[in-house]
Amino acid sequence: MAFNYDLDFDTIDFRKNPELYRVGKGEQGVLLVEPYKGEILPHWRFKTPEIAQESCDKISVMFEEYRKEDDFVGMDMARKFIQMGYTRARRYTNYKGGRKYNEDGSIKERQIDPVKAESAAIFKKKWDEIREDEDYLKRKKAHQKEYG
Repeated sequence: MAFNYDLDFDTIDFRKNPELYRVGKGEQGVLLVEPYKGEILPHWRFKTPEIAQESCDKISVMFEEYRKEDDFVGMDMARKFIQMGYTRARRYTNYKGGRKYNEDGSIKERQIDPVKAESAAIFKKKWDEIREDEDYLKRKKAHQKEYG
């Protein structure tokens, strides 16, 4: 099921109402779901490999804290931020300033930034680990079965 954008995200506390949360595709809804966005976003950075590592480590700790609290929505939101760390760092790896398109709509030529590529690799490694985490996958399946 797709992410439900008809919800009034400004008023929903998804920790109190996990039944309203939909996993969605990829990073869908990552900047909408509170209180998790407010908890995780301040730690999400990828400018340098050192900053990316610190960010990825902190968000990974948060992922595990959500797991201990039996909070699948928090786990999934941490996963989304880690995934977004990878995808955004890759965008900046390929395109200076992170902009893929020229003003005329044509695609810019890639200019590989090895520093951003290293940042992306840090997030990619953790994202791959989460995608293979049997407990996370079990919880995801259960959430989708119960709530859609």
